[in-house]
Amino acid sequence: MSQFTAVDPLQLQENPFQLIGKDWTLITARKGDKVNTMTASWGGLGVLWNKNVAFIFIRPQRYTFDLVNDGETFSLNFLQESFRPMLGYCGKASGRDEDKIAHCGFHISTSENTPYIEEGRLAVICRKLYAQDLDPAAFFDASILPQCYSDQDYHRMFIGEIVKVLVKE
Repeated sequence: MSQFTAVDPLQLQENPFQLIGKDWTLITARKGDKVNTMTASWGGLGVLWNKNVAFIFIRPQRYTFDLVNDGETFSLNFLQESFRPMLGYCGKASGRDEDKIAHCGFHISTSENTPYIEEGRLAVICRKLYAQDLDPAAFFDASILPQCYSDQDYHRMFIGEIVKVLVKE
């Protein structure tokens, strides 16, 4: 496997809109000895509370929700386009039913006691700072509700401090 190098988050030249919204990310977390990952295309990177942060959104029925919610850390993993079929699979299959990581042929490494996908090209290691359930009463644009929440399964937003950024050499 290729090696990763830690870089300062300010050195990243990646476009977060492309990374998350178009390329997609794998949110990976651990609870006890169980590691799971799920595909996400919502979230962002930025600065909050004088810290470099990532913010992600997970529906409570997702298996990864429990791992992120109960753990202290999570990672965002970005892979080459050739892994698109696996990203699609990790967005549909449930870690409750199978080991999606093994199914996709992925390997797990750990940094800061946080699992990340070895096949990735970029891993963002985050320590949870905050979590908040989305509140339907707080939406200013009500057209979003039937479009994204017809089942009223509102996401929980997690904000994590970026503690390390790993790029593949």
